[in-house]
Amino acid sequence: MRAIRITEFGGPEVLTLVDDQPEPQAGPGTQVLTISRAGINYADTHQVENSYLAPAELPMVPGAEAVGTTEDGRRVVALLGGGGYAQKALAAEAFSFEVPDAVDDGQALALVLQGLTAWHLLRTSAKLSEDESVVVHAAAGGVGTLAVQLAKAYGAGRVIAVASSEDKRQLALDLGADVAVDAGVDDLKTALQDANGGKKVDVVLEMVGGRTTDQSLAALAPFGRLAFFGMASRTAPSKVDLGELMGRSRGVIGFWLAHCMADPARHLAQPMQELLDLTAAGTLKPVVGSTYGLSEVAQAHMDLRERRSVGKLLLDPNG
Repeated sequence: MRAIRITEFGGPEVLTLVDDQPEPQAGPGTQVLTISRAGINYADTHQVENSYLAPAELPMVPGAEAVGTTEDGRRVVALLGGGGYAQKALAAEAFSFEVPDAVDDGQALALVLQGLTAWHLLRTSAKLSEDESVVVHAAAGGVGTLAVQLAKAYGAGRVIAVASSEDKRQLALDLGADVAVDAGVDDLKTALQDANGGKKVDVVLEMVGGRTTDQSLAALAPFGRLAFFGMASRTAPSKVDLGELMGRSRGVIGFWLAHCMADPARHLAQPMQELLDLTAAGTLKPVVGSTYGLSEVAQAHMDLRERRSVGKLLLDPNG
């Protein structure tokens, strides 16, 4: 079958299209998924260069999520242990979720990894309370566009979107953000406080790293929480001073969706059903971006790394 195979770590140039990848075979607790669309995530760019949280092994077919049809005819979206950049993939039944007819492939893929991440950032990590202010970095991205909408739905008092271009900031405003901030400003701490009416902020969802993390942490109010879930700049933030956290009653917590997989019935099934129901009802509107063929996947990774993308990026396994 057609797939993207990696035999050496590196940048987008190591993503190689092949037509002789062996088809997966189902075993206990797993099912073969004929893929209609796969998801492309920023984490994939780290996995390809082996800079992700979990070390990768070669050879490898990347891809952590796909939507398609099972051998018994059900339409499901699934979190994968890899293999999504292909025409077929092996999906664990515990990590597969049936998709209602009112939710299309792109929307389902936006929810299964990025939607679950946004849900847990707000509910599990930051434990958002009504009327609190929320800063969403990369607000036009897959997680960001959903986090903006969910924060409003959960009663946030003020949602502050941070994005790198005027078009991306306008998208965040259209999705319900109260104010949008330019990610490139020199004094981000002051910009965030100004966007919150001169007050420090309660919650920050942060996945950039470097100075963005440092200045976002400095903008936190007492009892504020920064939830850290990525490092897109590939630059580590400053070391966190625990004494300073204590002295200012601030909190920093990391989040990685992989830890939810230890108990999918508790950490995945209920949030995913909520997200699917909200989407089917039209309350939650996942933003679906560009679709790339397998032959174009290197371009997709370059677009992600250069922040040229908006919303959920899709992969057509037959393209």
